[in-house]
Amino acid sequence: MTTDEDFLRRAIALAVHNVETGSGGPFAAVIVRDGALIGEGANSVTRTSDPTAHGEVNAIRDACRRLNTFTLARSTLYTSCEPCPMCLAACYWAGIERVVCGATQHAAAAAGFGDQALYREFTLPSSARALPVRSILAHEAEAAFTAWRQSENRIPYGTPYPH
Repeated sequence: MTTDEDFLRRAIALAVHNVETGSGGPFAAVIVRDGALIGEGANSVTRTSDPTAHGEVNAIRDACRRLNTFTLARSTLYTSCEPCPMCLAACYWAGIERVVCGATQHAAAAAGFGDQALYREFTLPSSARALPVRSILAHEAEAAFTAWRQSENRIPYGTPYPH
């Protein structure tokens, strides 16, 4: 495998296999750095009872575990379908530099996946969203940040998408 098409076909094959074996939903991804496949994953939401176990997130976890790192700078994620908002955010946090996808979010919606609601929700001001968020004890909670700033053992990991 050497081209975008080759790596994307691997992700698509993983997604199809995932469905055919009853292992999970029709989503999978692979991560490549410097021409080498460093991680792959398929959707395992229903099998693991983990709503965050999307193909992209599982691929990120696999690559980070294999490389013993929390950053995937200089990497490309190939995914069978356009990433949902959670997976796209995970790509930013991981420092992935490029995403190549197959199917679109519209194809996922046509197959019954509800990502469209999330895309709409995140365009709203927080006060208008369906999931209320209430901040309390902010001053007490900031003690964790004070401890972080003072810790000699902290490992800085910066801001998402540093490039």
